[in-house]
Amino acid sequence: MPLRPAPRTGGPSALRGAARLPARLRAAWDRPLTAYYVILGAGLLITVLGLVMVYSASQVLALQYGLPSTFYFRKQLLAVAIGAVLLWFAARMGIRFHRALAYPLLLGAVFLMCLVQVPGIGQTVNGNTNWISIGGPFQLQPSEFGKLALALWGADLLARKNDKNLLVQWKHLLVPLVPVAVLLLGLIMLGGDMGTAMILTAVLFGMLWLAGAPTRLFTGVLAGALALAALAIATSPNRMGRLRCIGATDPDHGCWQAVHGIYALASGGWFGSGLGASVEKWGELPEPHTDFIFAVTGEELGLAGTLSVVALFAALGYAGIRVASRTEDPFVRFAAGGVTTWITVQAVINIGAVLGLLPIAGVPLPLFSYGGSAILPTMFAIGLLISFARNEPGARAALAVRGHNNPLTGAVRRTMRRRARRRLSGER
Repeated sequence: MPLRPAPRTGGPSALRGAARLPARLRAAWDRPLTAYYVILGAGLLITVLGLVMVYSASQVLALQYGLPSTFYFRKQLLAVAIGAVLLWFAARMGIRFHRALAYPLLLGAVFLMCLVQVPGIGQTVNGNTNWISIGGPFQLQPSEFGKLALALWGADLLARKNDKNLLVQWKHLLVPLVPVAVLLLGLIMLGGDMGTAMILTAVLFGMLWLAGAPTRLFTGVLAGALALAALAIATSPNRMGRLRCIGATDPDHGCWQAVHGIYALASGGWFGSGLGASVEKWGELPEPHTDFIFAVTGEELGLAGTLSVVALFAALGYAGIRVASRTEDPFVRFAAGGVTTWITVQAVINIGAVLGLLPIAGVPLPLFSYGGSAILPTMFAIGLLISFARNEPGARAALAVRGHNNPLTGAVRRTMRRRARRRLSGER
C-alpha cells in the first residue's frame, strides 16, 4: 500500500491567514463589548497582581516595625474589598446618578482638603502634609478624591455648557473650570505634594483638549502651568534634588532611592529572581510597597512581569479612549477622558520615576501600589468607565441578549438552555 505524503504546513494558506490577522484583530476590537471586557479585565488583573506584590514587598518592612508580616497586605485587602463594592456600585449606576454626584463630591473633597491645613488635624507623611488621621493606623488623603471630583464635576460643567453651545467662547471654556482647579491645586501645594498637583493639572488639560480648546488658548494655559511648576521646583531644594537624580548612577549623592530602584530592575533579568526573592526590599530600597513597587516587581518577576503591567495599563488607557471617542454624550466623553488621563498619566509618572527617566514625584502606581486612599477613588473611576462602556448602544443591546443586565435572569436562562440540550441529546 503506497504511503501518503505528509501534509504540508505553512505555504500560501498560512500566509493568507497571517495577512488576515490584522483585519481579524480590528473586527474583534470593533465588537460592542470589547471596551467593557478590556476595562473590567485589565482593572481586575492590575488590582490582583498589585495585591500579590504588596504582600511580597511589604513583609520585610512590617517585620522591621515589629508588626505581623501580613499587616500591610491585610490593610490593602480591606481597601480592595471596599473598592470592589464602590466599583460595582459605580458600574451599575446610570449617567444621571454620576452627574448628580459631581457637586457633592467636589464640595466634600474641598472641605476635607481644607481640614488637612488645620493644625492638629492634618498629618505629615514623608514631608507632605496631605493626610487626615481617621483612627488607629488608618489615614485618609483627600487629594486622591480631588482627582475624581475634578473629573466628574468638570465633565458635568463642560457638558452643560456644551448643550448650550457656550464652549465656543473662551471665557465659558475657562470659567469656572480653571479657577476651581487652581483652588484644588493650591490646597494640594500647601501640603507640598507636587506629584498629585501634576496629575490634577493633567486631568484639567485633558478635559480642555476634549472640549476643543483653541491651540493658542491651550498653549497659553500650558505655558502658565509650566512656569508655575518651574518656580515651585526652583524654590524647593528637595524638588531640585529629585530633578538632579534623573539618570543618576551614584547612590551617595542624595539619589539613594532612584539608584536602588534601577538596581532592583537590573537584577531581575528576563523572568526575575522569583516571587518573594527580592533583595532590595530588605532595607535598601525606600518605599518598596508604595512608590517603588514597580521596581520590586521588576526584580521578582523580571522584564516579563513589568511589561505585563505596562501592557495592562496600555490596554486600560486605550479602552478608555475608545469609550470617550465613540460616545455621543458630552458628559461621558469628558468624564471618560478625564479619568483615562488621570490613570494613564499617573502610571507614566510612577513608572518613569522608577526607570530614572522622570523625577521622583511620590505618586503611587494606580490600583497596584499600597494605599487605601489611592485605591478607593481609582476603583470607583474604573467602575465609572465600565458604566460608560455598558451604556454604549451596541453594548447595551449585547448585554441584554446575554442576560448581563439581570444576573439572576441570565443564570436561569443558561440553566434552561443546558437542560434543553441534555433532553435533545438523550441525557438523563
